[in-house]
Amino acid sequence: MKRLNTFQIGIDSGDVVLFSDFEEGGEMWRGSGPRDRVKKIRFSAEYQDAPSVTVGLSLWDLDSDTNVRVELVAENITVTGFDLVFRTWGDTRIARARASWQAIGSLPHQDDWQLY
Repeated sequence: MKRLNTFQIGIDSGDVVLFSDFEEGGEMWRGSGPRDRVKKIRFSAEYQDAPSVTVGLSLWDLDSDTNVRVELVAENITVTGFDLVFRTWGDTRIARARASWQAIGSLPHQDDWQLY
């Protein structure tokens, strides 16, 4: 459990297009085997500590003739952002994907003491 020890809590969110490989003939649509896409996400303000981040698919357009294999995760979470990582493998063919995300955490405050 992440405990927020401040009266200032920040909630940031977004919705980003990860790729549209059907239009471009890219590897998510035409390829096979392990494939991934990484989208760097920057928060609109810096958090005091690395926030809790949740991600979800807000759009996926898949070929109906292949198996559906998808992993969507937030990696390398810092106070300024994270990597939104989309992975697939095998014969899965994905035309396009969009993901939503939400970050919740403590914000720095002018009354926070910094001891050096």
